[in-house]
This record gives sequence, structure tokens and C-alpha cells, in this order.
Amino acid sequence: MKTTVEIPDGLFSEVKRYAHDHNVSMREIFETGLRKVIAEEKSHPKPFRLGKGSFRGTGMAKDYSWPELRAIIYEGRGGE
Repeated sequence: MKTTVEIPDGLFSEVKRYAHDHNVSMREIFETGLRKVIAEEKSHPKPFRLGKGSFRGTGMAKDYSWPELRAIIYEGRGGE
């Protein structure tokens, strides 16, 4: 695929000189550079961020004691 990219004159001159000194085409340099950028991105993925799970409200309708709350949680599961 062909595309047009604007490159600062100084950088273009450096790339052209590098290509000549290393006997490679400018195309190879651009491809290699782009592949390195993509590979680096893949090797350092964005860290996982847990989304917000809050909701509106005023909390529980009743303040349960721990034994009451545990009885509700395990109700019908063969607990006490």
C-alpha cells in the first residue's frame, strides 16, 4: 500500500544518510521502525483498571449483625 507521510526535513536527511551508510532502502527503515513501535506496544499492554461498580442508594435497608447477614447469604445452601 502506498501513502504519503510528512517527515521533518532534518529527520528525513538522517534517515536518508542512515540508509546510504547501511546499504538499506528507506522503505526498510520505515517498516522496521513501525514494526518496532507496534511490538513495543504489544509487549507493554495497558494495565488492567477495574471499572466503577458503585451505584446510587443509601446502603442496606437494615443494619444486620454478622450472624444475621451470614445466615441470609447461606440460606438454602445446607448451612446452619
